Amino acid sequence: MASTVPSLTGQTVVVIGGSLGIGLETARLARAEGAEVIVTARSADRLQEVGRELGATTAAFDALDFAALHRFFDDLPDQVDHVLITGPGPYYAPLADLDPAEVRRDVESHLLLPIEVARHATKKVRPGGTLLFMGGTGGRRVAEGLSIIGALTAAMPALTRNLALELAPVRANLIAAGFVDTPLSATLLGDQLEARRDQLRTTLPIRRVVGPEDIAALAVHLMTNTAITGATLDIDGGQQLVQG
Repeated sequence: MASTVPSLTGQTVVVIGGSLGIGLETARLARAEGAEVIVTARSADRLQEVGRELGATTAAFDALDFAALHRFFDDLPDQVDHVLITGPGPYYAPLADLDPAEVRRDVESHLLLPIEVARHATKKVRPGGTLLFMGGTGGRRVAEGLSIIGALTAAMPALTRNLALELAPVRANLIAAGFVDTPLSATLLGDQLEARRDQLRTTLPIRRVVGPEDIAALAVHLMTNTAITGATLDIDGGQQLVQG
């Protein structure tokens, strides 16, 4: 007979970038599965709402301010079990239009942030817990404007595999998502959002758009399945199969 005890009872989940989208949905699901939740984000006002909704502990800071990130982990009063790191999304630009400041921020978000979290979080993460990183599948294509995200997309699985070995018995895994219907996607696409949704509903093998709750379900599974480490898990509704 299956257990009815929530899968994260007695555990603590940290979500860095948890005020919207994938981070917020993961925090909600982790809370529903019995976890204590600590949520960070830049917006103090938005975090107050999340804290009230989830009964979560919150901390407002920019995760790319690595001194603030270090203080956050140093100041945690107890060990935690899982840490999810979300990001600002990919940066697309053809070579001639690249903004060095945006490139630098993209590298910091996708590579240096996971490294800094790994360096400073693992002393606070219990053995068998996990670090979860967010990446994507779109950068696996070759096209104009994908040079930076393509390089970072290739680098993140290699980083994850090496961290899984170096940080053991703490686990490290990467979630590689395709298009996800989040507020970030709405900001990026603007008035083209509904057309993109319609296209995906028609072309994806699953015949629906992937939502943040789908990513959250995978994240919680990776928290609870202690046999998985060093893995890159694709979740795109079959988008790569149809090149959409």
